[in-house]
Amino acid sequence: MILFLKKSLMPRGRKTSLTIRLTPAQRQTLLAWQRSTTISAGLGRRGRMLLLLADGMTITDTAAAVGMSRRHTYKWIQRFLQEGLEGLQDKPGRGPRIEPRLDDLTDQRDMDVG
Repeated sequence: MILFLKKSLMPRGRKTSLTIRLTPAQRQTLLAWQRSTTISAGLGRRGRMLLLLADGMTITDTAAAVGMSRRHTYKWIQRFLQEGLEGLQDKPGRGPRIEPRLDDLTDQRDMDVG
């Protein structure tokens, strides 16, 4: 007897040796982040990603489920493995680029002329 499986029933993605194990306290924190309305959407998404990975979902499927690229998924996994839950927080960026205003430039030239 020969069985044919539909392609849609076959699991997507490769099996990886990467496994995420969460402590009960970490799992509780991540579940609380999912219900929270006061944390950033990105932090909630990263928490959901880790919960799905810890439950055995592949990285490809997890990335698709939370709306992230595989590259960013790996980035956040690496941060979690190195720094724990604190690594999932957004790090400060360079900030907005502040261009000098025209008024500031003319005031500076007036001072230089003397």
